[in-house]
Amino acid sequence: MAHAANSQPDRTENARSPRGRLPSGQPNPVDVHVGARLRLRRTLLGMSQERLGAALGLTFQQVQKYERGANRIGASRLWDLSRVLDVPVAYFFEDMDPDVADLSPRHVRPDSADPETGEDEDSTTQRETLELVRAYRRIPEPRVRRRLYDLTRTLSDAANGDG
Repeated sequence: MAHAANSQPDRTENARSPRGRLPSGQPNPVDVHVGARLRLRRTLLGMSQERLGAALGLTFQQVQKYERGANRIGASRLWDLSRVLDVPVAYFFEDMDPDVADLSPRHVRPDSADPETGEDEDSTTQRETLELVRAYRRIPEPRVRRRLYDLTRTLSDAANGDG
């Protein structure tokens, strides 16, 4: 009679890293970045891990794990965090080094072709564009933003022979 243990697959043959971790066992760099942004916002507000945990129904240890990237933050929890910390969900992903996203195990690079021209943008151009948009969004004065927008359009039109 065959032994029941022999019917079980050898776990070493199909060894996978735990959910959301790199093959090395390290936390996903995106989770580490999100955790760092969580810690930054919490400390800027002068809020303790205990107080944040209490507002979310969590222990301070769970908040610590989120901040280290040791535990992943689900979508609903991220939504709750954004509400308690008074930031948009996108805040947690801002200022992420593009190389961090590239290290994520499930990273899929979207088609980088420009929809108008069909030409591919290289990663340097994409990075420049993201940095420009982020810098623009940090300008607090609407009039200054508008003037910068108008200047950019004028320069772009002139460079493309539209002006």
